[in-house]
Amino acid sequence: MPRMNVEQQPRVNNPGQSEPFVRGLSEAIGGPLGDHAAPSGGSGPNGVRFWTATRIVLALTCLTLALHWVQKSPCRDGAWDNYQQYTQFCYTDVLALYYSEHLNEGQVPYQDWPVEYPVVTGYFMGVIGLPIHAYGVENPNLNQSMLFYDVNALVLCALAVATVSVILALRRRRPWDAALFAVAPALFVTATVNWDFLAIGLAALGLYAWAKRQPVLAGLLLGLGAAAKLWPLFLFGPLLILGLRAARVRPVLIAFGTGAVTWAAVNAPVFLLYRNSWNRFFELNTERPVDWGTFWYVGRYLDGKLAPILPGDKGVFQYLSDNVDPVLNWTAYAIFGLCCLGIAYLIVAAPRRPRLAQVSFLVVAAFLIFGKVYSQQFVLWLLPLAVLARPRWGAFLAWQAAEILYFVAFYGELLGASDKPVFPEGVFVLAASLRLITVAVLCWFVIREILHPEEDPVRATYDDDPDGGVLDGAPDAPWVAERFGRERVLPVPVLAGVGAGSAGRDVYGPAVTVDGPAGSLGDDDLTDDAPAGRLGTASLEDDAPAGHLGDGLKSHAPAGSQGDDGLEGDALADYPGDGGLKGDGGLKGDGPVAGSVVAPGGSVTGATTRGEDGDDFAAGDPVEPASAGESNSTKTGPADGDSVGTGADGDNRNDDTADDADRGGRDGR
Repeated sequence: MPRMNVEQQPRVNNPGQSEPFVRGLSEAIGGPLGDHAAPSGGSGPNGVRFWTATRIVLALTCLTLALHWVQKSPCRDGAWDNYQQYTQFCYTDVLALYYSEHLNEGQVPYQDWPVEYPVVTGYFMGVIGLPIHAYGVENPNLNQSMLFYDVNALVLCALAVATVSVILALRRRRPWDAALFAVAPALFVTATVNWDFLAIGLAALGLYAWAKRQPVLAGLLLGLGAAAKLWPLFLFGPLLILGLRAARVRPVLIAFGTGAVTWAAVNAPVFLLYRNSWNRFFELNTERPVDWGTFWYVGRYLDGKLAPILPGDKGVFQYLSDNVDPVLNWTAYAIFGLCCLGIAYLIVAAPRRPRLAQVSFLVVAAFLIFGKVYSQQFVLWLLPLAVLARPRWGAFLAWQAAEILYFVAFYGELLGASDKPVFPEGVFVLAASLRLITVAVLCWFVIREILHPEEDPVRATYDDDPDGGVLDGAPDAPWVAERFGRERVLPVPVLAGVGAGSAGRDVYGPAVTVDGPAGSLGDDDLTDDAPAGRLGTASLEDDAPAGHLGDGLKSHAPAGSQGDDGLEGDALADYPGDGGLKGDGGLKGDGPVAGSVVAPGGSVTGATTRGEDGDDFAAGDPVEPASAGESNSTKTGPADGDSVGTGADGDNRNDDTADDADRGGRDGR
């Protein structure tokens, strides 16, 4: 694969320009960096800057996790006197469960004690806890619980770093998005409260494997994640519906099948040998009452303040709380199921196929909002999905502020339950309500950007879905057009940062309607390709992309001119100058000329043109499917005066309509 030079590299998204919240803050230091500002030289070898965005984000993540360890350090010794674990906000299940799960006695999880967690988490606890206990027996002065916490914290923090690394890998053009994760207050206060990062890290790596089009590895990792905490299992649902809309079901079924086999394989030993211990997790979740801070908890509190609806001085939520199994359980399952059906309909009915991260966030958020358990650290489940789904600083920080308010109120409620009241219960209920509301608001923003994809910040940088794997750039299945009356869409490659007649790298550009044969154009590594609608550092707001029909080259289209501001009304077909139009990439090279069209079925009609090898293409001749280095036209050819974009090595790329090019193909119609 040829490397692009500096001028050809796609510009990294600058949140000071694209993000209103960050742009507003930047005014305090003189405003955002200008479009034509030259980046300062670095101090590393060959003048390359050492502190890149990626390294800064990784350093910020490590700093946040180090501060988290310091924040939890007062509780590390296990000597929790005078409610120290609450007054200093340092409680962690990791240390407490070392005793309550009898690891301090050397009992083997599931074999000797029915651990309340799924098996991968139980295995993880045993793999670390049992050797520490054995070592402690030989060294009586060792504080086993402290060592147990420190080792667990080290592994969990490593998984957090792996998670942010996945975000960076999936957002190479938007590395600053990962800073949302790196500096998240929720990460600072809850990173090692429990073993949640075990499932989060596995799920994040599974999503990365899916994005790299490795469904078997994705299924393996998601299956392991579901065996650590149940929620990664929910990610297969959005994958299936997206696969149906894109007619890419086979890879989804491969991933799901691999995940199911993986989940069954890691559960089988405990299921077969220690059935009662294996059942403990499911029994606990069936019997568990309404937990603090949940939707049902808030409703029960309001029942006591409002007039009862049901007889016997009981409101609806109080009645459900008194009848957890089966009434509340099945009510919660039914509401979550309805939410999933609504998300499925949104996937198939949206004007453009949603991104995987968007609908995955919605599913997990719905599970948390309407679940009867919403522990303080469950916010971590949403954190990477929120960054990938909607990297907007304003709403994200508002959500994080609500999480911190809830965190403080939660410890106040713990003190109140320990006969050390700090504030009325209504304060805690208010904090819990704000937590639920901000998550719901984030869901609304995500849904709005699904319904209006032109507002999606990720699609302002990427053509389709950088997390989608085989779904990325795939046209909709025919049944979508038949059911919802839409045309099929397919990304068209545009050239990354080079002018007409120049050899460059094919990338996916705006989506246009196609009727003729579709070819595989250019490089299929979408992670590194240039953003939608961009030629080098030009954006759709300033310059029309290659392939823009209508007024593209009449205004500021870079195609056909290197270093020139535009053709100022000159039609590309008549322009023989610097654009290289007489060589490869021009209309006198290969590809159809003005007036020729590709009819349905893939034949050329209209004018005759001469190919690079001297062969004539007459009306009615079939057109072979395009590939790298060949021409590819859509169903309507350009008329005189219309612009024709160029691909690598002289390829001609024609869009279907001027409107599609103006929108960067993001309307999806």
